[in-house]
Amino acid sequence: MRYPTDKAYFIAKEILATERTYLKDLEVITVWFRSAVIKENAMPEGLMTLLFSNIDPIYEFHRGFLKEIEQRLALWEGKTNAHVKGDYQRIGDVMLRNMRTLKEFTNYLQKHDEVLTELEKATKRLKKLEVVYKEFELQKVCYLPLNTFLLKPIQRLMHYKLVLGRLCKHYTAEHRDFADCRNALREVTEMTAQLQHSLIRLENFQKLSELQHDLIGIDNLTAPGREFIREGCLYKLTKKGLQQRMFFLFSDMLLYTSKGVTGTNQFKIHGHLPLHGMLVEESENEWAVPHCFTIYSAQKTIVVAASTRLEMGKWMEDLNVAIEMAKKSTEKSDMLLENSVCNRSNRSSDEVSLEQESEDDIHSSRSSLDRQSHHRANTTMHVCWYRNTSVSMTDHSVAVENQLSGYLLRKFKNSNGWQKLWVVFTNFCLFFYKTHQDDFPLASLPLLGYAVSSPAEADGIQKDYVFKLQFKSHVYFFRAESKYTFERWMEVIKRATSSPARSSLQLPKDDKDSHSD
Repeated sequence: MRYPTDKAYFIAKEILATERTYLKDLEVITVWFRSAVIKENAMPEGLMTLLFSNIDPIYEFHRGFLKEIEQRLALWEGKTNAHVKGDYQRIGDVMLRNMRTLKEFTNYLQKHDEVLTELEKATKRLKKLEVVYKEFELQKVCYLPLNTFLLKPIQRLMHYKLVLGRLCKHYTAEHRDFADCRNALREVTEMTAQLQHSLIRLENFQKLSELQHDLIGIDNLTAPGREFIREGCLYKLTKKGLQQRMFFLFSDMLLYTSKGVTGTNQFKIHGHLPLHGMLVEESENEWAVPHCFTIYSAQKTIVVAASTRLEMGKWMEDLNVAIEMAKKSTEKSDMLLENSVCNRSNRSSDEVSLEQESEDDIHSSRSSLDRQSHHRANTTMHVCWYRNTSVSMTDHSVAVENQLSGYLLRKFKNSNGWQKLWVVFTNFCLFFYKTHQDDFPLASLPLLGYAVSSPAEADGIQKDYVFKLQFKSHVYFFRAESKYTFERWMEVIKRATSSPARSSLQLPKDDKDSHSD
């Protein structure tokens, strides 16, 4: 075999692959968004300075860091002077040096709070900026909601921490790379500890403002103190029978939307129920509908059904926890609500018969996720709608820890050939590129609802390190370059796509983490 087979080498290679993706992600802001804004002269100077003086230095640092990792791996692979190779089969020294430098950037990272908030305020205030922002999100290069890219620097620190932890676990204490890796881990842990609290707050704010852009009929979702809990698809009992709806649960209210997506790929809000005084109970027997439960709220009562027993359990559990918390929070969140929800939602309780579905609603609910040319359709809420499932804030946080990039070979169920692709896994979604240099993905595959496994005998795959992805009749095979890489892909996809119910989160982790071969 041409390459080293040492597990540490493949871990180092993962640092390289994910660093490449991370740099491309920063360029979405530093290169692409900047030029869009400058071209239209759409951003006030103060905000320009705030945004770019914070992210440019981080971007410059990581460009240098990436070069160092690339050089080290080239030496490790021994494509140059083989005789000095022994000295370069390690990565800890490079990591330690750079984690120490990165520490000096912590003050930039602590300003991300302000950057995100100010950007959101400005898009509400300035029509021109809002237009540029929305149009930019439709560009192929902006493959995730724009403000998620602003969270990447803090999230990247968590990735360093996880990968350094894996290196430390792999090495024996006598290994000459061990001490550097352990010290690098110590440095980065110190940084993540400082930023952990603001990351939770930022991820919540990011999620609220993303929903704000995709929902019609509510104005200040990002109201102080509001937390996002779960979004997903449930079937609401109406006079016409069960109708698919999107539901959004927050710490103070439950929103649901009309049927399907509008022409602009948004969901229209049809009802809002304050959590204060709400009651939830299972009602399968009463309605003879599987997985169905009743939500009693002050203004009205609705009956909804989930797609599976597990889904029903997740919703009921989250609703009950949220209702309890809302009881305790003495804040008059009703004040916020009155101002934010347009008046049309306080309809009479037989709201069912009033639901007029506009043409574009009906038309668009038929189009499938795979056919959506419109690129915002990749947001989690659209995937939940088409795959009939839900995602919680906890799932989002777990997904952040489970990101991966690298070259894989892909094969379709009925084809013989394997195609080499650069694959990025983030936000519950696989993105496919020809090479790691490409600025935008050729295609994407949302994995919510997919099962990941090793191929079965019947699949007739005669290769090592292959994993299989399946959703109903859709089947894909992917081939990794090593045992380590294969296990990592299996692990991140499993963890990010199989969301446990809240109650099972407290259980001890199974033995996934124990094998340190």
